[in-house]
Amino acid sequence: MKIDFSKSPASQGFHFPAEWAPHTATWLSWPHKEESWPGKIGTIYRAYSEFIKAVSEGELVRINVVNEQMAAFAKEQLLAVGIDLKQIEFFDFPTNDAWCRDHGPAFLINTGTKQKVIIDWNYNAWGNKYPPFNLDDIIPTRISERFDLPLYEPGIIMEGGSVDFNGKGTVLTTTACLLNQNRNPHLNQQQIESYLQNYYGVEQVLWLGDGIIGDDTDGHIDDITRFTNEDTVVTVVEENKNDENYHILQANLETLKTMRLLNGKQLNIVELPMPDPVYYDGQRLPASYANFYISNAAVVVPTYRSNNDDRALDILTQCFPDRKVIGIDSTDIIWGLGSFHCLSQQEPSV
Repeated sequence: MKIDFSKSPASQGFHFPAEWAPHTATWLSWPHKEESWPGKIGTIYRAYSEFIKAVSEGELVRINVVNEQMAAFAKEQLLAVGIDLKQIEFFDFPTNDAWCRDHGPAFLINTGTKQKVIIDWNYNAWGNKYPPFNLDDIIPTRISERFDLPLYEPGIIMEGGSVDFNGKGTVLTTTACLLNQNRNPHLNQQQIESYLQNYYGVEQVLWLGDGIIGDDTDGHIDDITRFTNEDTVVTVVEENKNDENYHILQANLETLKTMRLLNGKQLNIVELPMPDPVYYDGQRLPASYANFYISNAAVVVPTYRSNNDDRALDILTQCFPDRKVIGIDSTDIIWGLGSFHCLSQQEPSV
């Protein structure tokens, strides 16, 4: 089928699959921006490489690097944890930062025609918080050119961490992020929904409210509530009533209970604890077990040296009976204000 760029991807049968659908690869952008991990970027590479190892056991891992020197350094780190480099592909696509979930391509597929397209949303580093971001903004275009994939450019700001999909026509998001004036101030909620429907191939948009304290993305969904199958979500709750996240997360839980899917069913809601608060230099960090990544071979979950780590892993093991659930210490990585889901973007198989 020839792609008609005058029509939306949705109208031509394209959709964004659920994360648990089969992947061709996982895309990453190798971390190199010291300001994102001030004084401690060197401490993150071991855990980051362990993450890549877990993912690479079931699919290719494609990594954007600034140059050959960075690729050589990355190979050293990966070999140190025993990774088979045949599972790793490097691309000389320079980036400003490492958060590939938000600056990477959104891959859509048409299962009937076996076609794949890329959506290249605009990217402004979460409301122009961390310039420059010009290299990150063009990563989807570079990947589309390299793989000769059709490219749609909706022309509005949208980040991959702000949306979560059940693969059956529904997307979850938050008003705190998508309706923030630092993203698309010219669009109202109904107009945003139209973009989500037309360019992600969904029929239903479900809205939660605020994100967790310390989240500099203004409330990304991937820190609070995630689909684990087409009608089940895990949602983080704070059990300490004196914690500043308690009321925010209770409000989201109550909203989830009122939601209905396209088929009229209520959501199955699984509560996931929050870790003990993580601070660095007095700053509350957005530590959350919801920032897990679903790969072909495993579900990789950030842990935080917390008493709740094992509980969270047990809950997610029950949610994903067909995959190995692996906890990897993210205490240093979270100082960058994100974890494994924020760092990765899946490329689905057609």
